[in-house]
Amino acid sequence: MAIHRDMDTPLTSWAESAPHLVAVAAGRAAADTVVTGGKLVNVQSREILDGWQVAIAAGRFAYVGPDASHCIGPDTQIIDAAGRYLIPGLCDAHMHIESGMLTPAEFAAAVIPHGTTTMFTDPHEIANVLGLDGVRMMHDEALMQPINIFTQMPSCAPSAPGLETTGFEISADDVAEAMTWPGIIGLGEMMNFPGVINGDPQMLAEMAATMTAGKTVGGHYASPDKGIPFHAYAAGGAADDHEGTAEADAIARVRQGMRSMMRLGSAWFDVESQITAVTEKGLDTRNFILCTDDCMAETLVNDGHMNRVVRHAIACGCDPLVALQMATINTATHFGLERELGSIAPGRRADLILTSSLTDLPIEHVIANGETVAKDGQITTRCPHYDWPDTARQTVHLGKTLTAKDFTITAPSGAERVTAKVIGVVENQAPTEALTADLPVTDGIVRATGGVCQIALVERHRATGGVTNGFVSGFGYTGQMAIASTVAHDSHHMIVVGTSHADMALAANRLGEVGGGVAVYQDGEELALVELPIAGLMSDQRAADVAAKAYHMIRAMEACGCTLNNAFMQHSLLALVVIPALRISDLGLVDVTTFEITDLFETS
Repeated sequence: MAIHRDMDTPLTSWAESAPHLVAVAAGRAAADTVVTGGKLVNVQSREILDGWQVAIAAGRFAYVGPDASHCIGPDTQIIDAAGRYLIPGLCDAHMHIESGMLTPAEFAAAVIPHGTTTMFTDPHEIANVLGLDGVRMMHDEALMQPINIFTQMPSCAPSAPGLETTGFEISADDVAEAMTWPGIIGLGEMMNFPGVINGDPQMLAEMAATMTAGKTVGGHYASPDKGIPFHAYAAGGAADDHEGTAEADAIARVRQGMRSMMRLGSAWFDVESQITAVTEKGLDTRNFILCTDDCMAETLVNDGHMNRVVRHAIACGCDPLVALQMATINTATHFGLERELGSIAPGRRADLILTSSLTDLPIEHVIANGETVAKDGQITTRCPHYDWPDTARQTVHLGKTLTAKDFTITAPSGAERVTAKVIGVVENQAPTEALTADLPVTDGIVRATGGVCQIALVERHRATGGVTNGFVSGFGYTGQMAIASTVAHDSHHMIVVGTSHADMALAANRLGEVGGGVAVYQDGEELALVELPIAGLMSDQRAADVAAKAYHMIRAMEACGCTLNNAFMQHSLLALVVIPALRISDLGLVDVTTFEITDLFETS
């Protein structure tokens, strides 16, 4: 597989590199770099080989063995590991760059110092806003980076046809075209699991195009039902699934031939509850993979990326070598790239980390494709930027100036109180609860009280001026406030949550002014603003700058009474109409247990 970058020395395929690699390994030619004095972690055999040395040539490993002295020439760079461990560069098996509010270039710059050298990304966020053109932009910038960023072609835009309206729709023909692009590794998570189960022709055509191309179909089965529907979904060809939240979920997926992807993101904590399938039940570790799914810039800057996930898995009782396998060779094998990456072995891309501890996992030196890209937490390479056009920067179209009246909810005629359906937020998990609340009516308008806030979905793709209103609980907001966001998985309209109709209008209009992002208002004043001008999803500023703004946004949410862990991630998923139980879309309140639009009020 030839992956060409906007770098001085493009990485070539193994076939093109083989003559030189053989010559270096045989001692007939000199290596570019030799690493000595370390302990090599062999994820192929799951053992530590003290004193083994590594010779790198043309961006790949040429020799891996006890003595690389025959590979050293007068111009060979010698790196003394000084007793540290040599581990493969870390791989993120499933993630969305847009969730970091960063472009691929800035996301890469943020994670390289943490030892991530390979990412498998699904840009279905931008696909909902800009369609195939947006996917191509993400794909093209990804290929410009000094690390390996593979793109999964988004499968579901909209995620649930008939339940939401997106900016663009992805077709089976789009999928077939993308399968010919150089950086496309497979099909992104197939979220429309009801469509697969019911034999939807488009969903099956997308999966067939992927399988015909010899690529991997990503899974997303968000239902707790492990009966006939689950078996039907597995039969459709999904090769993995990251939606498990319990040990039984991980086991069920592996038994059906899927890889169980266990995620630790900014808000999803699903490793500890599933890894017992390995640590206690003793299932074959080859079928378990670690990933992040969604990580905000603040998490990347302050806590880490895949190094954070591996450390967490070890803290949950996983053997360090097994945890490393789950973030390297298992991932590479899953995507058919075990001959390209995922281990320190001859012919593979020279992605390597030096660390002084296999449990604390400090990332002290990072090599990607044979070049040092980070040392002691600092990036030492450049991450080129794509020239994002105006069409990607002008995507928030409200159609009108919103007012407080747009966010009022009228009660049924003559009602003094109503029983309303309420979206219940569950901390650290993607699913919501379907709750009800008895709410008062004043002058014909329903009032949200007792921990219940209002939520609105504001249409922003076609300038319809449409606003869908509902109720949500679990955030803990008090006083007069609102938070608006154009990050609104997956349709990415605008989600507004608040206790004040006036503040909800202010926050929404502010995002219309700046071209998207997140705005927090309290008592008519702006507390925080994160500008995301690219598709209303990303900033092309540095991760540290975006993280600083995100930090102030989180603190502003706390000032409004919210105490949830990473509450913004919960906020941004309230329109995701493929995860139970209750969501909101531009078409209304959605019951995701039945995949139907449902009434806001219960009737007796």
